[in-house]
Amino acid sequence: MTVDVHVADEQSDHPVDLARWSDLARAVFEAEGVTGEAEVSVLFVDEPTIASLNEQFLGKQGPTDVLSFPIEDEVPRSGRTPDEGGTGPGSLEGTSEPVFLLGDVVICPAVAARQAVERHVVFDDEIALLVVHGALHLLGMDHEVDEEAERMERREQQLLDRFHRRGTG
Repeated sequence: MTVDVHVADEQSDHPVDLARWSDLARAVFEAEGVTGEAEVSVLFVDEPTIASLNEQFLGKQGPTDVLSFPIEDEVPRSGRTPDEGGTGPGSLEGTSEPVFLLGDVVICPAVAARQAVERHVVFDDEIALLVVHGALHLLGMDHEVDEEAERMERREQQLLDRFHRRGTG
């Protein structure tokens, strides 16, 4: 099993440790049972960029802390189209499993920094929460209903305790 996490810093408001957040995201996906070859992107962007995405995809005004964009398409099958019989140019025989594209997590460090001050936590703890939160969204968790929100928050804290807070306190 390999989960490739591609991390990019497309903002200059706050420095972020790309390797640290890549490792955290990978640990979350592996702990949540992602198997086979999988890819995910984590992008750190500025406020205008996340505000634009928030409006375009959620219809909401202004910047937000994190957005997740799961890729819900099924992995393409091998074989010929339309009958998918035998091996054709699209065949994956003799190769490893196809890569499953999980999606993208987009985080705004400027918003995270403000939230960290409001919540009285350090910046890295807020970023860690957003990485875990975004990853769980890619895996189908949500917080629209109170019961689901409680389940998601519990799992976030478990994963943060296991992979982010270990060896602290």
